[in-house]
Amino acid sequence: MSESEEDINLPSASECEARCQKFAEITGTDTALAMFFLQDRDWDLDRSLNSFFQERDGHSSSPKGPQSKPDGNSSKEKVRADKITESSYNCAADPESFRIRVMSWNIDSLDPKNKKSRVEGVCDKINKEKPHVVLLQEVVMETQKILEEKCPSYDFVPGGEKEYYTAILLQQNVTTLEDATVIPFYSSMMLRNLLTVKCTVKGIKFDILTSHLESTKEYGKERKNQLKIAFESVRRADADRTVIFGGDLNLRDDELIEIGGIPENVYDVWEVTGKRPEAKFTWDMTRNDNLEYSSKFKPKCRFDRLYIRHSKPKALVKPVYFELVGLERLKSCQRFPSDHWGLLGHFNVLARLLESAKK
Repeated sequence: MSESEEDINLPSASECEARCQKFAEITGTDTALAMFFLQDRDWDLDRSLNSFFQERDGHSSSPKGPQSKPDGNSSKEKVRADKITESSYNCAADPESFRIRVMSWNIDSLDPKNKKSRVEGVCDKINKEKPHVVLLQEVVMETQKILEEKCPSYDFVPGGEKEYYTAILLQQNVTTLEDATVIPFYSSMMLRNLLTVKCTVKGIKFDILTSHLESTKEYGKERKNQLKIAFESVRRADADRTVIFGGDLNLRDDELIEIGGIPENVYDVWEVTGKRPEAKFTWDMTRNDNLEYSSKFKPKCRFDRLYIRHSKPKALVKPVYFELVGLERLKSCQRFPSDHWGLLGHFNVLARLLESAKK
């Protein structure tokens, strides 16, 4: 069945929203959880309710959460990832086998000024820092081509192909892609979604998620709903996988409080690595002048964030350092690569760190 044929069978956006509301009303939950159950059951309300109550009462044969039907006919969209290479990672030959680096960056491809120079600056930073996984937001086809050309040691997994979208880059030779899917945010007014990649990084099993949540203060309600969906996906990931979720979340601290805070066993990487004040604000108009702003008041916000959910029964990966990147002006245009600073999280693989210390 083609993607277009699958779309024909889906209810309208208004009907999807109505079913989410009905599910939340009956179960006493919320629309974020409702969307998870409904999406994976082709928006069949009765089947979704049955699954919810079976799982809640401990009768579900699938305790890890909602699953796609065997034929894969789900509202989650499979992502095409061309030229994905199998990992040839050799732990013994890697002097940094204990270290994994994850970068996240809104690269502002919607700004037409100096676009080529700026994205080449992003590529230079990626190639210099050599993160093993890169989460990108505000990618367009033009900048995707530059990224693929200038970062040849990475495999590119796009979260879309129209307008602007997210992407995940996986460093070749140390990563292996298992699966990639997109969860649409049907009530988004800005084409936003959640890109999820299942992969191994240096032999460790990961779920990597990125999103660009709804922008601007007036869309706070939609943004909070999207964040709840993302956190629910993090929470429901297989227990034996380490989960990294990050991106341009456009998040305000009060919004996080209003949805009940960060889920249990999920941690803010900036916070757990010491809350360094110089690495706090990722959209800072007191330092970044890529955008023209006429007001004397220059806002600075922590819109971009990285979260980790540890694997069970024991944590395999520990966040140890968090920094901002892209702080230098480009010589080519005297602007910064983006109006956002990039995030770079450093993580230690605990067992290998201990082995290294014994040597």
